[in-house]
Amino acid sequence: MSRKRRMFDIEIPEDDGEAVFPAGKTEDTPPQPEPRRGPMATAIAETAESTRDRARIEAQIRAENDALAQEHVRLKRAGLITDMIPLDAIDTNKLIRDRASGADYELAELIASIREIGLSNPIRVEPSGDGRYELIQGWRRLSAYRQLLEETGDKDAWGMIPAGLSARGDELEQLYRRMVDENMVRKDISFAEMAQLAVHYAMDPLTEENDPEKAVAILFRSAGYQKRSYIRNFIRLVETLGETLLYPQEIPRALGLALSQRLEEVEGLAAAIRTELKDWDSRSIKDELDVLRRYAGQGDDDLGQPAPKKKASGPVPAGKAKTTFQLARPQGSAKCVAANGRLEIRLPRDFSTVDRRRLEAAVAAMLDQIE
Repeated sequence: MSRKRRMFDIEIPEDDGEAVFPAGKTEDTPPQPEPRRGPMATAIAETAESTRDRARIEAQIRAENDALAQEHVRLKRAGLITDMIPLDAIDTNKLIRDRASGADYELAELIASIREIGLSNPIRVEPSGDGRYELIQGWRRLSAYRQLLEETGDKDAWGMIPAGLSARGDELEQLYRRMVDENMVRKDISFAEMAQLAVHYAMDPLTEENDPEKAVAILFRSAGYQKRSYIRNFIRLVETLGETLLYPQEIPRALGLALSQRLEEVEGLAAAIRTELKDWDSRSIKDELDVLRRYAGQGDDDLGQPAPKKKASGPVPAGKAKTTFQLARPQGSAKCVAANGRLEIRLPRDFSTVDRRRLEAAVAAMLDQIE
C-alpha cells in the first residue's frame, strides 16, 4: 500500500544576486548586553574611583583644618581663647610692671572677691615655649591667686588660673600700651606709677626709646596732653626719689607737681629729703607725705625750716645729670643708666640664674674699674 505524498507550495524570493547583512545595530536591532569585565579590570576601576574619592575628602578636610587654624589664631590674637594655666608655668619677665613695689592695699579686697565669687576677668598670657607662658595683662589678679595658693596650699582650687591665650608676635610697644590702657581705666593708678612705667619702658633693653619723657608720648597716647605733662613732671620725682619713698603712689597730683618743681629749682633738696627719710622704715603714709609737703613748700612749718640753697646760674654741677648708653652683648642690647647714687643695667637675661659669688665678683670688678 503506497503512501500519499503531501505537497506544500513554498514561495522563494527571487535571487537578485546581492545578499545584504547588517554590519552593526540598526533601529530594529534590540540592544545587546555590554561585555562583562574581568575581575582584574573591575578591581582596577574600583580602586581608581576609591582613590579619587579619598583625595577629594582629604582636600576638603585640609581646607576645613586650614580655616579652623586661621580662626584659632584670630581668636588667640583677640584673647578670646581661655584655658586653665598652672601658676608655676607663668613668667613675668617680658614687661616691666607699673605697679609700685610697696603695699597694695586693694589686693586684699581683690583676694576676698576671688575667694567668694571666683575670677570674672581672666588674665592674658602668650606662649613662650617649653610649656611656659609670659604674662601680658593681669599682674594683680595673678598676685591674688599666688597669695591664695600660699595661704591655703590648695592646688586644686588655686593652683591654676583662667588665662586668655594670645598668639606670639605682638610688638613690645603694643603690649606695653595694652597694659597701660588697662590700668588707665582704674581709678587707683597714680601719676607716680605712670611715671615709673615710662622710666622702666625707657630702660627696657628691648625697646628703642631711651628717654622716659619721650616714652610718655608712646605709652600714654590715649591720654590728654595735660595728663601727659603731669606724668613728665612726676618722672623727675621718681628718678630722684623713687628708691627713697615707700609710698610714691600716694602722692597727690598737686604735691607731686610742686615737689618736682622744687627739685628742679633748689640744689641739694633731694639729698635733704633722702637724709630725713633714711632708716625711717616705720613711717606711715602721712609721715612721708608730711615730709614731702614741707620740702615742697606746702607744710605748715615750712617757714621754720632752713631755706635750701638756691642753685647758682651756670652749668649743671658734675654728677647731677643722668647718663644713658647701650652696649651690644651676645644676649642682646644692654641698656645702662648712670645717675647720682644709681647704676642700672637692663639686659634680656635672667641674672638670678648666675651663681651669687660669680655675680658679686663681677660687680666688684666693675666698681673697681670705675673708682
